[in-house]
Amino acid sequence: MDPKIGVYICKGCEIGRSLDIDQLIKEAEAGKHPVCKTHDCLCSKEAVNMIRQDIEGEGLNRIVVAACSNRVFPELFDFGKNVLTDRVNLREQVVWSHTPNDEDTQMLAEDCLRMGIAKVKHGEPPEPYTEETSKDIMVVGGGITGMTAAKAAAEAGYKVFLVEKETHLGGWATKFKKTFPKHPPYQQLEDTTHTELIEEISKNDNITIHTSTVIDKTSGQPGKFEVTVSSNGQKSTFMVGSIVQATGWVPYDPEKLGHWGYGISPDIVTNVQMEEMVNNGGIKRPSDGKPVESIAFLQCAGSRDQDHLPYCSAVCCRVSLKQARYVREQYPDAKIYIIYKDIRTPQQYEMFYAYAQEDEGLFLTKGEIAGVAKDDDGKIVVDVEETLLGEDIKIKTDMVVLATGMVPTTKVPDEILEEHQQALEETKEEEEAKTDDGKKAAEAAEPGAKILNLTYRQGTDLPTLKYGFPDSHFICFPYETRRTGIYAAGAVRAPMDFASGANDAYGAAMKAIQSVEAVGVGASVHPRVGDISFPDFFMQRCTQCKRCTEECPFGTLDEDDKGTPLPNPFRCRRCGICLGACPERIISFKNYNINQISQIIKSINVPDEFEEKPRILAFICENDALPSVDMAGLKRLQYNPYIRIIPLRCLGSMNSIWVGDALSSGFDGVLLIGCKKGDDYQCHFIRGSELANTRMDNVREKLTQLVLEEERVQLHELAISDYDKIPKIFDDFLEVIETVGPNPYKDM
Repeated sequence: MDPKIGVYICKGCEIGRSLDIDQLIKEAEAGKHPVCKTHDCLCSKEAVNMIRQDIEGEGLNRIVVAACSNRVFPELFDFGKNVLTDRVNLREQVVWSHTPNDEDTQMLAEDCLRMGIAKVKHGEPPEPYTEETSKDIMVVGGGITGMTAAKAAAEAGYKVFLVEKETHLGGWATKFKKTFPKHPPYQQLEDTTHTELIEEISKNDNITIHTSTVIDKTSGQPGKFEVTVSSNGQKSTFMVGSIVQATGWVPYDPEKLGHWGYGISPDIVTNVQMEEMVNNGGIKRPSDGKPVESIAFLQCAGSRDQDHLPYCSAVCCRVSLKQARYVREQYPDAKIYIIYKDIRTPQQYEMFYAYAQEDEGLFLTKGEIAGVAKDDDGKIVVDVEETLLGEDIKIKTDMVVLATGMVPTTKVPDEILEEHQQALEETKEEEEAKTDDGKKAAEAAEPGAKILNLTYRQGTDLPTLKYGFPDSHFICFPYETRRTGIYAAGAVRAPMDFASGANDAYGAAMKAIQSVEAVGVGASVHPRVGDISFPDFFMQRCTQCKRCTEECPFGTLDEDDKGTPLPNPFRCRRCGICLGACPERIISFKNYNINQISQIIKSINVPDEFEEKPRILAFICENDALPSVDMAGLKRLQYNPYIRIIPLRCLGSMNSIWVGDALSSGFDGVLLIGCKKGDDYQCHFIRGSELANTRMDNVREKLTQLVLEEERVQLHELAISDYDKIPKIFDDFLEVIETVGPNPYKDM
C-alpha cells in the first residue's frame, strides 16, 4: 500500500512561540502529503479526534506527530495496527534545549520534521507473526518458590506442570525445623508452612505434579515449548507456553574450606548439617554424642571471599541467629559465639537480631578468622583477629558451625568450564584450518547446568553471570533471563530466604502469564513490550557467516548444518542486534530497516563548508541514552544545535553502512551513544553496547575506505541519569571536528 502521510505540528508547550510554524508547514507540504495541519494542543481530545477523522476521511496510513517526546502519552497517538506513526520531538529535543527563534534552532526543527516524514514514508505498519500457541506454564522446582509460583499461575486460571526431580515436594523446607519470624514483634521462630502449601497445590485441578522427574529436552520457543521428561523410567511429552525455573540452591562445598577447619573434626559442621541435626532429634556433639556446652558460629565461610563466593549469601547471618535459638532452647546454659564480618538482617529482621542480642549467653563480635584447630582434648580452638574488642581472641568450644553460602543450581562447575574453554580453543584451531560448515556450533555453545536441556544453538540451559546466577537485566527486569519466556525465581536468581522466594514466585508467575498472552497475539515482551514487528530474513543472500546466530543475546536463532540461521520468532525481543550484525544486510523489520535509516540520513540538510555550520549525526539508543536527552530538555539544558539524532532500538542494532551513508553524505562526524556495558551493564538487550564497541573495527574499516580520519566517529556510554553530561559530550566532539576540519564529501 502506498504511503498516505498526515503531518500534524503542535504549537503548545512553547513550540509555537519558539519556531516559525508556517515554515515547518511549508517543509511538510513540499512532500505533497494529503494532510498538513497545526494545532494549539495536539494531545487534546479535540486534536486526537481530528487526526482520527483525517485517517478515516483521507485514507491516511502514516502519521507524523511533531510535538513532544514519544515517552509522553504513548497510547494517545496509537491509531491502530494499519497506521504507522512517528513522534517528532520538537519540545524536549528542540525548543526546550535550544535558543528560541534562532536560525539554527529552526533548521534543527525542519530537519527533525523531514526525518520523521522519511521514517514513516520508508517504513510499513508491522504485522504480527502468529501461530497456535499454548498458554500452559511449566514450573521447574518443587520448593517453596516453585510451589508458590505454580499456585499463583493456577489460581489465575492457567494450567501448570510442576516438575520436581526429588521424590517429594517441599525442597529445603522439608529439612529445616523452623524459619525466621514473619509476624510482629519478629522474635519467635515459625514453622515453614510447606505441608499446607503441598496440600493446596495437590488439590488444585489446574496443577499437574511430576515428582521423581527430570527434563530430558526442551525444544521450540515461547508459546510452543515442547518438553520431554523422564519419570521412573517412563518418558512423556507436553507443550507449554512459558517456564518458571525455581530450582533453588545448593550449599557451597565445605571440602574447599580446609583453612576454616572443615574435615579436621566431626564437630565442625556446616549450617545445613546443623539444621539437619536439629530436625533429626536434637543437637549433640557429632564426635561422641555428648551434650553441647559451647558452640561457635563462624559467618561468611567462603562467602564474600574472592577465592570462593565473592558475593554475600544474604541469609547466613539470620540462619546463625536462628540456630543459636535452637541451641538455647535445648541447652539453656550453653555458651554461644557468633563471629561475623558484618551482621546483615534487613528490614523487620533487625528486630529479630535485637531480640537475639538480649541473650546474655550469646557473644557476638566482628572479626577475621585466623585459624581453626583441634585441641588435644578434642575441643575446637578458633583464633579471631581484628575484633571489636581491640585485641585478638581465642575461643575454645565443643562445636563449630560454618555458615556456608548459597550456590545457584545454574552454576556450572569450574572443571566443566575449563573443559569447555579447552574445547573452544580446539574448535577455533580446527575452524581456522577448514571452511566453516556449521558443525561446530553446538561445541561453541555456552556450557549449561543440564536442568532445562534446551535445544538452543547457544547452549542447553540459561546463560549465567560469573557467579552462576541467570540474569537478563537485573535492575529493570529482575525475573527475566536471557531466554525469552523463561523466568527465574527464588534462590536460583539471587540468594534469599523462603519468604523472599515466595514473593519472587508471584513476580515470576506474572511474567510467565504475560509472556504466554503476548505470544498469543504475536507481541514482544520486555523491554519492547507489545511490539508486533519481527525480523524478516532474505535467505537468498545469506552467506552463513553465523554472526546473527552468535550475537543474538536471546538465542532467537538456531542454525542448520551449513550455518544458515533458523529463526524462532517467538524468542525474539525485537532489539535488531541481528540487523546490525549482518554484513549482507538481509535482515529487516517492516518499521525498522537498513533502507529506512539510510533515507532518514538523506533527508537531513547538510550545509556546505562555506556556511560554517557543521553537522553531526548521533545514533542514540532508545532505552537509556535517548531518555537522558529528553531529560536534558526537561531540565532546559542547552546543547549544540548542529547535532541530529536518530534513535536506535539498541546501539547493537547499528549497521556500519549507516556510518558510511552519513559520512559520504557530508556529515562531519558521527556519535554512537549507548548504554553502559561490562559487569554492571545497563543495556536493556544485554550485549548491545558491548557489540557496538566490538563493531567499531567495521566502522574504522569504513573510514579507511572513505579516506577519513578515525576521530570523526566516537562511541560513548550514557546512563539514564547522565543527562547533565550531554552538552559537554556534544561540545567536546564539535571541538574535535573543528580540529580535523570539514568533511571533504560535502556537496559531492
